Amino acid sequence: MAYVGTDRRIHRVYVTRNTEYHVRRNVCVGVRDRRTGAWVRGHLALRSRVSGGLRFFDSGAVRPNDGEPGVGESLFFSANGRDLVTSPVVAIERPMRDVVRQYPAN
Repeated sequence: MAYVGTDRRIHRVYVTRNTEYHVRRNVCVGVRDRRTGAWVRGHLALRSRVSGGLRFFDSGAVRPNDGEPGVGESLFFSANGRDLVTSPVVAIERPMRDVVRQYPAN
């Protein structure tokens, strides 16, 4: 039976083809390489706010989403004048508690 109440999770993991973006309350707190499992220090997304998602179409059109990004959309990070757009999200997951404890220190 699926939970029907308000989603109170503060941590999400946006999974792209090569990277996991670990987000707490819409701020990126960790970036991990999916192939090696290593945390990527100094990534532009770190400490940046997820501003929404972008869906790219084969026709060249782009549809912005200023809400919660979904599967198939690219994450859009606002990074102090240097914006970042990721490859499309393939999954949105909830991190395990032991992974949350491993988040790199600011």
